[in-house]
Amino acid sequence: MPLHEGSGPITALVTGASSGIGRATAVQLGERGARVVLVARGRESLEEAATEVRAAGAAEVVVCPADVLDDDAIAAVVRSTVERFGRLDTVVHAAQVMAYGRVEDVPKEVYERVVDTAVHGTANVARHVLPVFRRQGAGHLAIVNSLLGNVTTPLMGSYVAAKWGQLGLARTLQQEVRDVPGVSVSIVQPGGVDTPIYMQGASWAGSTGRPPPPVYSPQRVARRVLSTLDSPVRVVQAGIFNPLITAGFRLLPGVYDLLVGPLMQRLAIADDEVQPTEGNVFESRPEGNATEGRWRSI
Repeated sequence: MPLHEGSGPITALVTGASSGIGRATAVQLGERGARVVLVARGRESLEEAATEVRAAGAAEVVVCPADVLDDDAIAAVVRSTVERFGRLDTVVHAAQVMAYGRVEDVPKEVYERVVDTAVHGTANVARHVLPVFRRQGAGHLAIVNSLLGNVTTPLMGSYVAAKWGQLGLARTLQQEVRDVPGVSVSIVQPGGVDTPIYMQGASWAGSTGRPPPPVYSPQRVARRVLSTLDSPVRVVQAGIFNPLITAGFRLLPGVYDLLVGPLMQRLAIADDEVQPTEGNVFESRPEGNATEGRWRSI
C-alpha cells in the first residue's frame, strides 16, 4: 500500500468494522501498519475488533461508534480523524444490514432501513470523505457492494434494491471525481462470503439465510478490497462465478428466472426455523458480531 507524500503510515477509516468483511479488512490494514479508525454502531464489538487490529500491527487504532445513517455522526468521525492524524488516505465502506422475505411480507420500516443503509449510508460517507480527498489531491474510497448489485433473487428484495442503488451511486461518484486524478472510487462485489450477516439479518422467510456456494472467507474478500488501494479499479469481482451469473441474468432472463427461485431455496436459505425477526437491522447485536460466520469457506 503506497504511503502518502512524506513518511509514516497511511490513515484508513473502515465502516462496518465490527463484523465480517469490514473487520477482516481492518485487521489486514493493521498488518500493513496503518492507522485505522473503526466505525460501526456498537462500541462493544468495535473494541473487540480494535484488539485484533492492534495485535495485527496497526500503528494506531481509534474506535468511533457511529451509524452511517447519522450524517452528523459521520461528519464528526471524519473531522476528528483529520484533526488527529492530519489527513485521511483511504476509506473502506462495508457497513450493511440484510433482510429475508418477500417484499409483500417484510415490514416497511425494515425494508427501508436495509435500502437506506446502503444508499443513504454510502452518500453520507461520500459527502464527508470526498471533500477531504479533494483538498488533499489524493484519497481512495472502496465501497463493498455485492453480486446482488448486478442480479436479482426472490426473498431478498430489500437487499437487491439496496445494492442496485448503491452500485448506481458508486458509479456516479466515480464519474464525479474524474476531475481530481489522485482521487479514486472502487467497487468490490463479493458473492457468498462466510460472515455473520446472514444469521444477523432480519427474516420473514421462516429461516435465516446462508451464503450461496462457493463461499469465500472474509479474509479473501478483504485482500481484494486492499488490492484496490494498491491499484484502483472501477469494479472488482470477489467471486469466481459472478460474471457467469451476471451473464445468465442479462442474456437468458427466462432461464435465469426459472432457476433462481429453486436455487435460492436450496443454496441460500438455511435449514433452521425462525419466527419473524428484525435481526440487527435497527441496532447492533454484539453477541452475533464476528469476522467469520459458521460456513466452510475457501
